[in-house]
Amino acid sequence: VQLVESGGGSVQAGGSLRLACAASGHTISRNCMGWFRQGPGKEREGVAVIYTGVGNTYYTDFVTGRFTISRDSAKNTVYLQMNSLKSDDTAVYYCALRTGAGSRCTFDEFVYNVWGQGTQVTVS
Repeated sequence: VQLVESGGGSVQAGGSLRLACAASGHTISRNCMGWFRQGPGKEREGVAVIYTGVGNTYYTDFVTGRFTISRDSAKNTVYLQMNSLKSDDTAVYYCALRTGAGSRCTFDEFVYNVWGQGTQVTVS
């Protein structure tokens, strides 16, 4: 099972980016998937998670109203649309998958057993 993130880059404050996480080797039909990030000198933190079965989504407070997580089952891909970006959003963003069954998705990174390599987002 492999996750490959794309879409990172540099953007000015107030701008937008869309990250994509393409899964291979596993069909993300009824799984928890999440986006996490690690900023400079900070611990990794959860950003948004989605249950790919029915599309339930959960966000942390600092991105609510600005970020949107979604999935495209046909493409086996999860997205993170990021709007109104701030300098504090600068980080490496990681996609994560829990291959086990269950619809109760959380920000506990230890329940996710497959991780992407990360993609850098820089907001200036």
